[in-house]
Amino acid sequence: MLSKTVKVSIKDNEDSRPIALLVQLAEKFSSAVLIGYGNKKINAKSIMGMMTLDISDGDELTIETDGVDEEDAMTEIEEYLKGKN
Repeated sequence: MLSKTVKVSIKDNEDSRPIALLVQLAEKFSSAVLIGYGNKKINAKSIMGMMTLDISDGDELTIETDGVDEEDAMTEIEEYLKGKN
C-alpha cells in the first residue's frame, strides 16, 4: 500500500467534470484507490462518493493505493490532482 498527501491544483471546480475525470482515471487501475479529505476516506472509483468530498483548488488530499498497479495509480492520480496532466 502506498500513501501520499498532495495539494490539489485543479481549475473548473465549479462543476463535476474534474471529479468525473478523476473517477475515470481511478477506474482504469485494478488497485484500490482511496482519497482522504478531512475525516472522510472515499473510494476514488465511486462518483457519488467523490462528489461528497467537495474538493476545491488548494485543498490537501491523501491518496492511498493498494494492489498490483499501485505505483502507476499513485503516479497518475497525483499528477492529475496537481494539474500536471
